[in-house]
Amino acid sequence: MYYVGIDIGSTASKVYTLGEKEFYFVQPTGWSSKETARKIQEKLKENGVDVGAEDVFVIATGYGRVSVDYADKTITEITCHGRGGRELFGGDCSVIDVGGQDTKVIVVENGAVSDFLMNDKCSAGTGKFLEIMANRMGVTLEELFLLAEEGTILPISSLCTVFAESEVISYIGEGQPRENIAAGIVDSVANKVAQLAQKKRIGSQVILTGGLSFSPYFTRILGEKLQVSLVALEKGRYAGAYGAALLGRERNMKKRA
Repeated sequence: MYYVGIDIGSTASKVYTLGEKEFYFVQPTGWSSKETARKIQEKLKENGVDVGAEDVFVIATGYGRVSVDYADKTITEITCHGRGGRELFGGDCSVIDVGGQDTKVIVVENGAVSDFLMNDKCSAGTGKFLEIMANRMGVTLEELFLLAEEGTILPISSLCTVFAESEVISYIGEGQPRENIAAGIVDSVANKVAQLAQKKRIGSQVILTGGLSFSPYFTRILGEKLQVSLVALEKGRYAGAYGAALLGRERNMKKRA
């Protein structure tokens, strides 16, 4: 039996498969979640997993979960990220997921989500803002973090993406060093994520998931702002998809019991 978790995010889509063989992959979501779901179906089949087979159970989550028309069930990303984060961490924890469209703070206690908060009103505190700013500066996201690590923070105070971008453009016009502008950009996102997280009782066991969990620099500065030893997990980007696959397996086994 295969259990497939599909997390269709606004920027990237993650897939995690549990069963005879365990594998996972990520691909850009692109302009159409339906087209992305179709490509995922094809890639799964290439790996020997046919979503139409009786021994394959699919759970979809994330921004575009309704687009996965072959899913056996859809579950909210809060539940999936909480379950996946808990499993990856190895116990109760708080999960901070910085995605392309929103940032989620999820508190897991006694093995279940006890509280959460999501900010999706403005992209200034999400990965999308970093992507926009990296493009504005003509660098990749990875290069933006490398620059930021070498720079001195220039303050970016605007809460709105449009006005924050205007601040960055002003700094570029003034001829400020790129590394200092990059440091200001990354620091502004970390500040907004920290402000969101501090609205909840996150405790000391905190993990970072989502697309930014690959960056040791972002993990470190966010941890400093939260005054916790923030943990970035190797498979943190797949927390939602992994959680979906785990929940699919658990729920299907309960039905059979």
